[in-house]
Amino acid sequence: MNEILFFGLNEEPKLIKNEPNSITRPIQFKFENENENENENENEKQIKQILSSYFSTIFLFENGKAIEYLNEEDDSNQKPEKIQIEENIQKVTVGFYNEAILTIEGNVFAKEEDINPKNPNEFINISSLIEDTNDRIIEDIVSGTDSIYLLTSNRNAYGIGSNEYGQLGFDYEALKETKKPILMMKNVSKIFSGIVSYHVFLLNLNQELFGCGYNDSGQLGLGESIKEETTIYKLTKIQNIPKGKIIDIQCAYYHSIMLIENEDENQNPKRKIYSCGYHRFNGLGKNEDTYEFTEIKSSLFENNNIIEISVGNEHTLVLTSNNKLIGFGYNKFGQLGTGDTKEIQSIPIQIELPKLRFNENISNYHISCGINQSFLYYSPSSFSNLEEDLIKLFERKEFCDISFKTENGEIISAHKLILKYRLNQNQNEIEKLQEIISKKSIKESNQIFEMIYSNRIINPKLYSEIKEIINSNEKIEETMKRIYLNENENEKDFIIERKEKQYKFPKLILIMRSELYRGMFLSVTEDKSNKVTDYSELSNKSFQIFEYWIYSNQIKDEIQITQEIIDEIQIGIDYFQLNETNPNLFDLLIKKFNNQNQN
Repeated sequence: MNEILFFGLNEEPKLIKNEPNSITRPIQFKFENENENENENENEKQIKQILSSYFSTIFLFENGKAIEYLNEEDDSNQKPEKIQIEENIQKVTVGFYNEAILTIEGNVFAKEEDINPKNPNEFINISSLIEDTNDRIIEDIVSGTDSIYLLTSNRNAYGIGSNEYGQLGFDYEALKETKKPILMMKNVSKIFSGIVSYHVFLLNLNQELFGCGYNDSGQLGLGESIKEETTIYKLTKIQNIPKGKIIDIQCAYYHSIMLIENEDENQNPKRKIYSCGYHRFNGLGKNEDTYEFTEIKSSLFENNNIIEISVGNEHTLVLTSNNKLIGFGYNKFGQLGTGDTKEIQSIPIQIELPKLRFNENISNYHISCGINQSFLYYSPSSFSNLEEDLIKLFERKEFCDISFKTENGEIISAHKLILKYRLNQNQNEIEKLQEIISKKSIKESNQIFEMIYSNRIINPKLYSEIKEIINSNEKIEETMKRIYLNENENEKDFIIERKEKQYKFPKLILIMRSELYRGMFLSVTEDKSNKVTDYSELSNKSFQIFEYWIYSNQIKDEIQITQEIIDEIQIGIDYFQLNETNPNLFDLLIKKFNNQNQN
C-alpha cells in the first residue's frame, strides 16, 4: 500500500486530471490505471522514489519497476508508461534534460541529447562506456541539468554530458561535452547536484567538500572574495563549511542548501540547515545573498530534528521528526501547499497536512520537489539494503565496546551500539546504568545486559530496576528483534574459535561487515551453527587487526604493518567476503605501511 500527496503545478505533465493547473493544498494522488487492473498494480504500490522534472514524472517501486508520465502536448490520453529496463531498478535520477537509471547489478542506463544525439529518448548503458573495465560497477547516480554523475564501487566519480559551465571539472575549451563518462575525482563518498543545477559538489572520504560549475550567484559557497568568478572550471575545495557531518546537499539553479548533523549536549544527533547563493524568491530561506553556507534559522527547527530536505527550482521542503512539513521559497503554483499562490514565502512556514493514513511514524514518509511540484509519500524502510539500514540505525564508525565496573571492581564490557539504541539514545541513561551496575555482582550485571540485549525479562527484580531507562517504543523493539536477533535467533553473539581461543562478535556487526556472515545469519536454509573454526592462516597480529577493524573501521596506531601482515589480511578479506567500506581496510593497511616505511 502507498500514500502519495501532491501539490503544485499540475501540468507538464498533467498528473491529476479534473484538477486545476495549480493545486495549492496537498491532495491524494492516484495512478490513472489503478482501477483498470487492480491485481496487477497491487505489487507496484509500495513507492520507493518519486522524481519530477519539466518533461516527466517517474515513480519507482520497491519491486524494481518504474513507470513514467511524459510531458505530452495533448495529454488527454495521458497514461503512465513502464520504463523498459530488463534489470531491476535500484534508483532513478533526473535532470532538466536527462534521465538515468541505476540497476541492482550496478549498471546505469541514461537518455540525454548530449549523450545520444541521434536518439535522445533511447536509454543506453553509459556505465559500460567507462574505459577502466574494473570501474564499471556503479553504486550511486546523480543528475545535474544536462550532466550525469556516477559513483563507482571503487569510490571514483565520473561525469558525462555537457561541460558548458565546468560542471564536469574541466575547462570548457578543453572539454565542451563528453559522450563517455570521464573521471572527475577519486576517493569520493558522495556526489550532490540538482535537477536545474549547473554546479556539483563532491565529498571525499575525509569529509572534505569540493565543488565546480556555475557560480554567478555564489551557489558553490566559496566565499565573497571570488563572487565575481561566474564559472569555476576545476574542482575547488570549499572552505569554511559548517562543522559537522554532511548528510545532504541539494542544488538549485541560483543556490544550494546543506543538511549538517552534529551531536547536542546529550550526544543525541541534531541537524541544521545551511544555504548559500542568490536569495531570489527567497529560496535561501533568508532575505539576503549569502556567499558561504550560513544557517537558516527558524523557531520551527528549534525543538525537533530534521529528517529530510528537498529542493526544487526555487522552493524547499523540510520534514521534521515531530510530524511537521515545513516549506519556504517560490509558491506561484502552490508548490508550498499553503492553500494560496502567494508568490514568495520568505521564511519557513508549517504546511497543514490532511490526516495521513500511516501517521504513526513520519520518518516513514519522504519528500520530493520537482521544478514546481511537490510530493509527500509513504515509503517505510526496506530491509533489501540491509547495510544502509544498519548504518543509519547504529552509526557504523562508532567503536562498539564500553566498560562498566561491578561492585567488586570487576570490569564488564557491553556493546555501545546496542546500548545507545536501547537506552533512549541518551548519555544520561548510560550513566544511570553505570550506577546500577556498580552495586551489582558480575552475575547480576550479566543478567542485566542479557535483558537489555534480548528484551526478555530474565530476572523480574533486576528488570524493575532498569526498566525506566530502557527504550520501550514498540516500533524500535520490532526493528531491534528483526535486525539484531533475526526474529528466531536467540543468541546475540557469534563465536569464532581459533587456535584454542574463542573470539566473540555480535552477529549484528558481522552482518554489517561480511557477505559471508550476512548470508549465513539471514538465510533460511543455510546452517546457522554458532562456530567457525578455520582461521589458522592468520597470525595473532593479523587477527587482532581484523578484530579491531570489524568494530571501529580503524587500525591501532601502535600496530607495525609488514608485507606478511598485508598478505594475510588480503586472505582474510577474501575469506570473510568483507563488504566495501569507507575507508577500505586494505587501502588503510597499504597507506599505513607506506607511511611507516617513509619514516
